[in-house]
Amino acid sequence: MGKYEKRVAAADWAAATAELDDYGCALLPRLLTPAECARIIALWQAPERFRAEVNLRRHRFGDNGDYRYFAEPFPDAVQELRQALYPRLLPIARDWYARLGRDAEWPDTLDEWLRVCHDAGQTRPTPILLRYETGGWNALHRDLYGDKVFPLQVVINLDAPGEDHTGGEFLLVEQRPRAQSRGTATLIPQGHGLVFTTRDRPVRSSRGWSASPVRHGVSAVRSGHRHTLGLVFHDAA
Repeated sequence: MGKYEKRVAAADWAAATAELDDYGCALLPRLLTPAECARIIALWQAPERFRAEVNLRRHRFGDNGDYRYFAEPFPDAVQELRQALYPRLLPIARDWYARLGRDAEWPDTLDEWLRVCHDAGQTRPTPILLRYETGGWNALHRDLYGDKVFPLQVVINLDAPGEDHTGGEFLLVEQRPRAQSRGTATLIPQGHGLVFTTRDRPVRSSRGWSASPVRHGVSAVRSGHRHTLGLVFHDAA
């Protein structure tokens, strides 16, 4: 078992599953050391490691920030964390879809699932490196790139809150059935992961289980800079 797989396995997955059921997101333990975080941040200076860049202001997705999609081959940490997290998230995803009466099409391994995505025309890799400067924020959105969707994803904060940046909380907003929207804000410690809902999740309603739509974003970075690694488990068309 590799070091990243060991770190993923060390998480309290029963507690994380309960938090996901209650809030739609759950903190994970440290998945990257400060030195590993710094090495990933440094890749921003190597544009050849990425296949595309998006400016938040230009596309009206937010302000004072950019994100870049990694090109293959991925850095070892990105590749191995994605592979280690998928089988831990898969039982949760399947259980959610069972509650909603949906067919869960995800196979047992990430490689098999990505082949399903590729056969459907979703062939572009989706791991993301994001950078926000002071005043940067990200509007509420969903990371949907085609019909093939995995319902959970993970973000890792690469900087130290309170030292490298203030503000920059991760935001999750869900529309509860026949109720007002509910928001959750999480300040992610450096190197820790946050697993969260990609599109919607099951919540109890008067009719049993209903799908609660969810969007995520980032609050304004009040000072400093904030880099994050986004791990999405479906590829893009």
